[in-house]
Amino acid sequence: MSYIAFFDLDRTVTSAISGRALARHALSRKMMSRKILIRALLNSFLFRLRLRDQARIVGNMAGWTKGIALSEFMSLCNEVTDYKLIPSVYEEARHEIEFHRNRGARLVLLSSAVGPVCRRIADAAGFDDVLCTELEVKGESLTGRSSGPICFGPEKAVKLKEYCDMHNSTPSECWYYGDSLSDLPALEAAGNPVCINPGRKLKKIASRRTWDTRRWKKIN
Repeated sequence: MSYIAFFDLDRTVTSAISGRALARHALSRKMMSRKILIRALLNSFLFRLRLRDQARIVGNMAGWTKGIALSEFMSLCNEVTDYKLIPSVYEEARHEIEFHRNRGARLVLLSSAVGPVCRRIADAAGFDDVLCTELEVKGESLTGRSSGPICFGPEKAVKLKEYCDMHNSTPSECWYYGDSLSDLPALEAAGNPVCINPGRKLKKIASRRTWDTRRWKKIN
């Protein structure tokens, strides 16, 4: 293995946002109330505007899963991934994954999205491994909490460095693809940071640091 290539998921590999897609499908299946969905969408809006602590918002987003049977949640994740997320994978992302595979890289999906979604996309897109947010389960149901730290912000950089160490690689040799300011710690940790469709603030940082910036087109 020559190096490791890490990819974020939402708006980096896929144009769709996994958490939003899960919430909307959960509403249609009456696994979530409209009131909770509105609250989740409001949190998503505040997240984008950075009007509240982003880590706290992300940490609270799994609250709607409390009491849902694991089997039912897995079924929801499979449906959303197969019919919404996988079809939204950027064509450029597929090419980039293939590029690194042909060079002998280890491919890792590094995302704040939940495990069942990440693993299913990883299988479909040809990733070797997944580092993501895992939800806590007690008995046969979800508790509405994460199992361990949320894979978000600085925690992504921690996981990236730990993974490199486990696989006898170094962050200076790895690649990281991300789209948002919350990816900044991981982008800074990687020797080869790549910003995908960055917003104004991240684009400015990328330009100042001469990072690679890509524009990937959404599939209609």
